Amino acid sequence: MTLRLLLADDQSLVRAGFRKLLDGEDGLEVVGEAADGVEAIAESKRLRPDVVLMDIRMPRLDGIEATRRVSADGSAGAVLVLTTYDLDEYVFQALQAGASGFLLKDSPPDDLISAVRVVARGDALLAPPITRRLIAEFTARQGRTRDPLPEISAREREVLVGVARGLTNAELASSLHIGEATVKTHISNLLMKLACRDRVQLVVRAYEAGVVVPGT
Repeated sequence: MTLRLLLADDQSLVRAGFRKLLDGEDGLEVVGEAADGVEAIAESKRLRPDVVLMDIRMPRLDGIEATRRVSADGSAGAVLVLTTYDLDEYVFQALQAGASGFLLKDSPPDDLISAVRVVARGDALLAPPITRRLIAEFTARQGRTRDPLPEISAREREVLVGVARGLTNAELASSLHIGEATVKTHISNLLMKLACRDRVQLVVRAYEAGVVVPGT
C-alpha cells in the first residue's frame, strides 16, 4: 500500500526538498503541497492524505491551529510536525492539538522516512530524546497546574511512567518483568481510561498530572 503525503511548509525550497526525498521512496507518494495552514486544511480535506508533514511557523494560519483542525475533522490519518528548533515551545502545543509526533527539519533523511511510516501506522513518534526534553522543558516553564488522573492501577501507573520516559514496549516488559502482550494491554487500558489517542498524548497527560517530573 502506498502512503499518500501532504507537505505543508511556507518555504517552497523546503517542500521541493522533501518531495524529492519522499517521492523517491517505495511506498511513499507526495500527493499535494500547502504554503500555509489555511491551504493545509483545505488540501487535507480534498486529498485525505495518510500523513501531513506540518511546519509550525506559517503565514495566515500556523501549524498548531492547522493541526488542531485537521486532527479534529479526521481529514488526515496523522500529522507529523516538523520544526527548525529543538526547543520550540510551540511543539508542545502541537502535540496537545493532536499531532502524532514531531521531527527536526535537519534530521537525517532516513529518520524522516522512518517517522512518516511510524505515524502512518498509528504509532506515536517518541523515539528522539528531544521529544521528552521538549515536553519536560515546556511543562516546567509553564508551571502548569497539575491535573489529577482518574483511577488507574499501580501497574498501569508504572507503565505510564515508563511510556513518559520514552521506554519501548520491550523495555517496559523487561523492566517490569512482564510480557510485551501484557504491556500492550496496559497501554490500551491507559489510552481508554485517560481518553488519549496515542502514546504522545499519554506522555503529555503524565506530565500534566505530575506522574513524572521534568528533569527526573
